[in-house]
Amino acid sequence: MTFGPKTWLVGETVSAALLNQEIRDQFNSIFDAWSSYTPAWTSTSTNPVLNNGSATGRYLKIGRTCYVTVLVTSGSTTTYGSGTYLFSLPFASANAGVVQLGPARVSGVSTWDGHCYVNAGATTAGLTTNASAGNAAGGNITPTVPETWAAGATFRFSLTYQTAT
Repeated sequence: MTFGPKTWLVGETVSAALLNQEIRDQFNSIFDAWSSYTPAWTSTSTNPVLNNGSATGRYLKIGRTCYVTVLVTSGSTTTYGSGTYLFSLPFASANAGVVQLGPARVSGVSTWDGHCYVNAGATTAGLTTNASAGNAAGGNITPTVPETWAAGATFRFSLTYQTAT
């Protein structure tokens, strides 16, 4: 939905233009093509630098519900920084007092399945997987967790979340 629904007044004349705007156009927005955005890859300490890697994101926003998918691939000149990795979202999340979760997969030497998380009122998502091959406890993705990243590493996630506006 690209705008708020109309508040109808008693005795108001309904026209074809109003019906198109209030019903057809909002219904059609559900079938819109997804929009592209470039997610920023940051961290809680020293930010990684993508250099010749790539970051792509796509989203579809219907009302305050946002569907987003992100893929970041490191390159041969990527530097990995330090701290917990974060990836920007196309819209801030609602301050609804809940953590929103979605599936995630990171790949380097091994492939790690985990989840992404978005805190209430956040503009970024974090990723978690097993802390290491021998440790099933969850760990935030860092330059060395669950493995030490190198060229060709991928970080991907999908998420449905409530936006702030």
